[in-house]
Amino acid sequence: MPPVKNMQEEIRCEIIGITLLALAALTLISVVNPSVGLVGGLINRAVLTLAGEGRYFFPLLLAVLGFKMLYLKSKIKKNVNIYGAVIALIVALTLLHMPIPKDYILKAGMQGDGGGLIGGIIYYVLLNSFGSLGMYIVLSALMLVSVLLLTNQSVAVLFRNMTRKATDALKKTAHTVDEFLFITAVEESEDRPEIVDRSQPTGDDRISVENSLNSPAKTTNKTSKEKKSNVIYYRPVIHPEEERNTGELVENEQSKELTLPFDAGDIPELIAPIDETGRGGKLPPLSILTRPVRGKISKNNQDIADNIKRLEEILASFGIRVRVTKVSRGPVITRYEVQPPPGVKVSRIVSLADDIALGMAASDVRIEAPVPGKAVVGIEVPNREVATVYLRELVETVEFQQSPSFLTIALGKDVAGNPILDDLSRMPHLLIAGATGAGKSVCLNTLIAGILFKSTPDQVKFLIIDPKMVELATFNGIPHLVSPVVTDPRKSATSLRWAVKEMEYRYELFAGAEVRDLTRYNNLMRREGKVLLPQLVIIIDELADLMMVSPADVEDAICRLAQMARAAGIHLVVATQRPSVDIITGLIKANIPSRISFAVSSQIDSRTILDMGGAEKLLGRGDMLFYPVGATKPVRVQGAYLSDREVELLVNFWKKKAHPGYDENLEQEVAAAEDEPEYDDKLLARALQIFVQTGHGSISLLQRRLHIGYARAARLMDIMERRGYVSGHEGSKPRTVLINSEEYQQKFHGRNSAKAGNDK
Repeated sequence: MPPVKNMQEEIRCEIIGITLLALAALTLISVVNPSVGLVGGLINRAVLTLAGEGRYFFPLLLAVLGFKMLYLKSKIKKNVNIYGAVIALIVALTLLHMPIPKDYILKAGMQGDGGGLIGGIIYYVLLNSFGSLGMYIVLSALMLVSVLLLTNQSVAVLFRNMTRKATDALKKTAHTVDEFLFITAVEESEDRPEIVDRSQPTGDDRISVENSLNSPAKTTNKTSKEKKSNVIYYRPVIHPEEERNTGELVENEQSKELTLPFDAGDIPELIAPIDETGRGGKLPPLSILTRPVRGKISKNNQDIADNIKRLEEILASFGIRVRVTKVSRGPVITRYEVQPPPGVKVSRIVSLADDIALGMAASDVRIEAPVPGKAVVGIEVPNREVATVYLRELVETVEFQQSPSFLTIALGKDVAGNPILDDLSRMPHLLIAGATGAGKSVCLNTLIAGILFKSTPDQVKFLIIDPKMVELATFNGIPHLVSPVVTDPRKSATSLRWAVKEMEYRYELFAGAEVRDLTRYNNLMRREGKVLLPQLVIIIDELADLMMVSPADVEDAICRLAQMARAAGIHLVVATQRPSVDIITGLIKANIPSRISFAVSSQIDSRTILDMGGAEKLLGRGDMLFYPVGATKPVRVQGAYLSDREVELLVNFWKKKAHPGYDENLEQEVAAAEDEPEYDDKLLARALQIFVQTGHGSISLLQRRLHIGYARAARLMDIMERRGYVSGHEGSKPRTVLINSEEYQQKFHGRNSAKAGNDK
């Protein structure tokens, strides 16, 4: 039976291994001390005659053979490493015999000099057959063959590995010397953030697809001086040299930091804008944020080469012969750029997304056809190992730190690992949508945190509306707020109406000063030494809850703000987990041009957000499509991660800096809405009871059931709408009741019996 045969084979290997190890020990003892008996003397004489001065290699070779047989159960005839060791031993013995004169080659070998009899015979045969030069060539070839057999790697890969390690050692030495010489200029402090130049992708490696997929990547550093950028675009800042070659692999290595090879004279200029002096002690230090955990993400280029081959074979099986011209590896996604042959429709490749996912053994595949600005089709395949993108990686970039805008936001990294930044004032409004748990709340947290790292309370103010009550309530107490975080959906319409009035008030100021926008107005006020107006960012975490309570008022306020508020310095960020047409209405979509879509359940939802499919192919956990105003296609981005601890530290920093100064007008409007008088308390409770029992409400229903006139019924309906008991006016449709019987009992507990008696 096979199990018995396997057991017998293992026992045989162990017996041979023990024998070889014992023989190795005896040989070593005999070589070191020949006077150990008759057997020891014979072994010493035999080894000395065969190997000469290389006799010490014999015990080592026997020990290796015995170890492999005993522990690894590997047969000698199937193990190429043993052949490599034998060839290396023969070459070494031959080299030991070379100093011996030609006339005494064999005689010296018999006497145990040089490489012994083995070395003498090989040396004699090679010398007489090939001459001196030919002998060296043959020995060199044998040595390379032995190295190949011992390491199971090609000579080219070994050479490249050695070159890379030598280069890394030189770079580390140079970096150590540079830190020692210029330690006062670049020594990192917890209050002064480290600057990482992201004008090139961090840790991007360039590898030729055709020639070097088995070799490690080289890190390319740019020595040119960084120029200050006036505008932060959503597109990553890429040097033109990176686009010169199309047949290359771009790989974002998460386990390496990018070192700037600048001169000592450049250091103060780069660091000055963001050191403690430059920030004036007013902005939070980046030490609040957690340093990126550089996990050991494996870079198996052979896997990428296999994926390229598999991808080409899959498409070839459907009659489409393509060539992969470039591979971009990001934190979560690897994009393979394929060049279809002439005459092949792009739609044919797009229709094969599911077949490609099946052949690549991937959870899902998204196809971008074509890639903007390139004559290729991008096939995005999820990575087996995922790297987290930390917010600190983005806010440390030179582009973020030197951005003049107070509303610079850091979103994440694209499929090539390039940081994606943008200016909210240029969007000028942003719509965020996606399924539950896809990453919307984390995105909002990173967006707010990025602005808090760039602006003081005098420069930017926030109005945060969070019906969920837990996602953004953490920011309560920061001095940037115009009011506490609004968690009651019934107060949201009042807050938005205040924002509309604030916009109108600002336009009145602009008209009086004869300027057109907030920037010109503040420049004028600065010259006159007057108080500047801050920019206002309105954050709405869940639009669906607001639309259920008061759809007409909320939609009107959002549309007015989106249409007119940009020049007044007011910007909207609206998020929802229900990307349906009754929530994201046509008016809202038309006035909010910039969109972010996280993973959604269907292509219909994707089209509602982006006006195109693709979001249904996303992976979740921060995977998004960013579609800014003016872009032809959305950009796939892996969102940055911000932990609760980091948010807490950031909020505590601002709480210690200043106390919140809430807007008095907004507080008065909210208080007035809360204190709305109840014109007829008993009829209000009875009217609401009727609505709860019937499940819907209308003015005519109140007139029939309560036997009252239209004016009184309409007044009761207005009170219930303002308090969030029923939905807003929806044409001829009946009102939706927003509370159930349990909530009704809690609100009017203890008064039901009195109301029933009065109704009689």
